[in-house]
Amino acid sequence: MNELELTGRSNSHVVSIAELGCSLHIEAVASLLAMRTAAAREGIQLQVRSAFRDFDTQLLIWNRKWRGERVLLGRDGSPLDSTQLGPDERLDAILTWSAIPGGSRHHWGSEFDLIDAAAVPAGYQVQLVPAEYASDGLFAKLTAWMDANARRFGFFRPYATDRGGFMPELWHFSYAPVSMRAMELLSLSMLRRVLEQSGIEGRAHVLARLPEIYTRFLLAVDLPKW
Repeated sequence: MNELELTGRSNSHVVSIAELGCSLHIEAVASLLAMRTAAAREGIQLQVRSAFRDFDTQLLIWNRKWRGERVLLGRDGSPLDSTQLGPDERLDAILTWSAIPGGSRHHWGSEFDLIDAAAVPAGYQVQLVPAEYASDGLFAKLTAWMDANARRFGFFRPYATDRGGFMPELWHFSYAPVSMRAMELLSLSMLRRVLEQSGIEGRAHVLARLPEIYTRFLLAVDLPKW
């Protein structure tokens, strides 16, 4: 991938897959479709809730949270009063649950959030929260199946444990052959160039803490143990 693709400013590396209702890196499509077929044999209906996300979309999410137009959550998941937060506290609150524009793994097309559509009761609104994926949760069967099978299709959870950056997301999966390569290519200097030229809210504070953000949130992920 080139710099534009790595930072979500181009979609030339992804393709739209109608049957999945999302766009993915072209190299990840066959493996995800094969995994979906295998899961279906066990009564699990894999459905992608979020996959490729471009820079502008990630920027909109960031800016709305910075301005207090979207709810900010603490590390325990409780709502925060954004009017009582200083710039650094606001920055930490956003980063706990949302990636920095240009530094989101969703830019690569290798990432997606999964649910089991067969397990969703009529009228239920999926929240993508840890309780849904726990051993007694709505998607317990999906969690167990992915634990046992994701690796053989090339997928892993980059946010399986709390490493002090993003909170764990058991619904988020990554296609290793693409994401491991992208992770090596996305440098701190590249990310800085992109953000310096962007309309990101809180830019001065973001740039001042960018080395920390890069290390703590982009690099501190759970890597596949293969």
